[in-house]
Amino acid sequence: MKWSKLSHVGLVRKNNEDNCCVCDDLQLLAVADGMGGHKAGEVASKLALDAISGYLRKNSAVLEEDPIEALQMAFRHANTTVYEYAQKDRENFRGMGTTVTAALIRGEKVYIAHVGDSRAYLVRGSVIKLLTSDHSLVNELLLNGSLTEEEAENHPQKNVLTRAIGTAASVDVDVVKENVIEEDIILLCTDGLSNMINVEEIGQMAGAGETLGARARHFIDKALDRGGDDNITVVLYQAE
Repeated sequence: MKWSKLSHVGLVRKNNEDNCCVCDDLQLLAVADGMGGHKAGEVASKLALDAISGYLRKNSAVLEEDPIEALQMAFRHANTTVYEYAQKDRENFRGMGTTVTAALIRGEKVYIAHVGDSRAYLVRGSVIKLLTSDHSLVNELLLNGSLTEEEAENHPQKNVLTRAIGTAASVDVDVVKENVIEEDIILLCTDGLSNMINVEEIGQMAGAGETLGARARHFIDKALDRGGDDNITVVLYQAE
């Protein structure tokens, strides 16, 4: 796989509660944005990604036969893992959880699994397509017409999630399938990036004629230039 990943604590937070992973053996890429009390967010995001990759490795037959079912089961396993971990130490980890957005590459197809408000984009030439829908209060209000795009952009409850991994005993998982062609870019990111850089800019930067590592660095630098008020994580994959 041709990929690059980068994460930065940002300019305001003391801890980086984001995590990301690339598993070449599974052809899996993922980002996670944790939340909770002191250091609980970084625990949740790492637990979730480890649980997902571990589950898929142990259930390779299901993964090859039905990637959508395998991803849903892996995410549910991660949800149980994080939820039960928090129940064992409620004083330190009560209410902890994490977003997770993952991309599973299978030849000319990519499967995107998603819970929370981290995002996945497909960039093809000059065209960018958002592959996920934020599980957030503001996005729900936007979808039902209660808010305009401009009102949603500056809403005080922009970070309130309606769905996350580990905050309840069960979770619904979105999975979509997309076709990919040579040179397509799949970009996964946490909201520390998508809140700072608009969709048009993401498309332009992701499609720039540079190495994936350089593009990832430019994304981080741009988010930092605009305030870097959250942890920032980006994972890039280029289809071959």
